Amino acid sequence: MQELAETFRALIGREDAITWWQMCVRATLILLFGLVLMRVAGKRVFGKWGAIDIILSVIIGSNLSRALTGTAPFVETLAATTLLVLLHGALVMLAVRAPSLGPLLKGQAVRIVFDGEPDPKVMARHGVGPHDLEEGLRENGFTDCAEAKEVWVERNGDISVIKR
Repeated sequence: MQELAETFRALIGREDAITWWQMCVRATLILLFGLVLMRVAGKRVFGKWGAIDIILSVIIGSNLSRALTGTAPFVETLAATTLLVLLHGALVMLAVRAPSLGPLLKGQAVRIVFDGEPDPKVMARHGVGPHDLEEGLRENGFTDCAEAKEVWVERNGDISVIKR
């Protein structure tokens, strides 16, 4: 077992001195590791982005980058990254079982148009400008706000429209 560990260390290098080919080995291992994490985490993590998904992706990117460049211990960093993905899955499942946690973890939908009339204050509070609203209407097959009964900014940032 000791011999296997030494061979592995020779392949990935030590944090204080990594050769170009050891960084290539690390890059390959991290790519494969990332693919495995994506399968474990499921499509939701990087499909429709909620607040927790964005935070997790930034941390994963940072962790894997540090493991690649050797500024953090390789195996320990992969272990911590795996734990984060598993925690994400547990929190998502908890939010499904405890709906009151959903808004905290995933956000809430916000109505920005009611009865064809946009609410500029709500739109501004949620970072939706007139051009964003127009784009959302077009993406949903509408040409004018007056055609919509309601327009919502969904938890993932998409704009959905309810027809009059």
